[in-house]
Amino acid sequence: MKGMRLLLLGCLAVLLIAAGCTTTQQATGDVGILYTKGTGPMPTLLATKQIDGYIAWQPFVEVAPVAGIGRVITYSGNLPPDDRWKNHPCCVLTSRTDFMNSNPAFVDAMGAATILATRYINDHQSEAADITAEWLAGKGNFTYGNITVSSVEILERSFPTVKFVNEPSEQWMGGQLEFVYALRELGTITGTLKNTTDDQTKALLFDTGPYDRAMAMINASSIAVPPAEANPVGVGYLLSDHHASLFVAVKKWQYFNDTYGIALKPEDPTATRPDLVDLLVKGQKVATLKLIPADAGPQLMQLAATKTIQMAYVGNPPAISAIDQGTPLKILMALNNEGSGVVVVTSSPATDWDSFVQWAKERSAAGKPIVMAAPGKGSIQDVMLRYALEESGLSVKEVQA
Repeated sequence: MKGMRLLLLGCLAVLLIAAGCTTTQQATGDVGILYTKGTGPMPTLLATKQIDGYIAWQPFVEVAPVAGIGRVITYSGNLPPDDRWKNHPCCVLTSRTDFMNSNPAFVDAMGAATILATRYINDHQSEAADITAEWLAGKGNFTYGNITVSSVEILERSFPTVKFVNEPSEQWMGGQLEFVYALRELGTITGTLKNTTDDQTKALLFDTGPYDRAMAMINASSIAVPPAEANPVGVGYLLSDHHASLFVAVKKWQYFNDTYGIALKPEDPTATRPDLVDLLVKGQKVATLKLIPADAGPQLMQLAATKTIQMAYVGNPPAISAIDQGTPLKILMALNNEGSGVVVVTSSPATDWDSFVQWAKERSAAGKPIVMAAPGKGSIQDVMLRYALEESGLSVKEVQA
């Protein structure tokens, strides 16, 4: 019944944004979900046959086929119900509200740097993939246990599946509300967002002012110089190609400085993954940024809650959950849509979602339900997988490692 309520809430969410919804089939099998608290362990678990597949964000989706340990059966935008997840929201740029209120021009400048880097990614996708491979692995190999794959090849495959966008449109906000509904049903929202109306939810989640002001500055070809920051500003991010706008902004700092008068200049230009970056506007140093990576969104939100970071590039469910639990945070703009996928072990007969469902039902009937890994309960990937399974007549059972 919990799964049925989840899908019914999903139907309501879709109606609210003028889309369609289909009826859940009666459950005819079980699928286990193992939460791995991040995507890093997934390739090793798949290679050692501890799981039958996983749903993850990029670039981890492409690791399996390149390593020969699995195949991609579908990307997130194609998961059922039909068109439900097309262009679904994913990662976002956030700021603590106290910092944003005290430093509005700084936050606006960071928004402008992010938007300009996103444009560069879309115009120079192959170069952006190369930059991201350098940032994540020094253009060397990704290694997971005994698995070694080329970071350059992985990123070249993953970038076309990610849609880099920034506009916080009404449609995008409607997509965010869908995750709020799902997180409520999963029981992970228990605070300020538990019983809010849609308008109240949007007021608590979003502040699009920095995006609007950043776009106005870009359109006017003049980025305002913020007051100088006396202390380093903590900026968190994930080691994922979803946050390539940050990597590109830093690695192409000279281009952005010369072209737009704004730059994120690394203090050590020889560093593969810089951790100290100077924000320059019209040639003036505004602040030093301390870039702090994490393996998963909840880690970043913990850092935001303790004021270790003031801004973060992060997935939307962790941001939503943090706001629900009282972290003074706002979502400012999008970073990307889609960019996740479902992988199964190479020995599986599944080659697409329909054959995956058939395989899952056969395994369940034989008393050996398949086990899929997801990054965390309530993550984007978990929500989408649960909806797709319920829509396909499969119930979800959480399992332990």
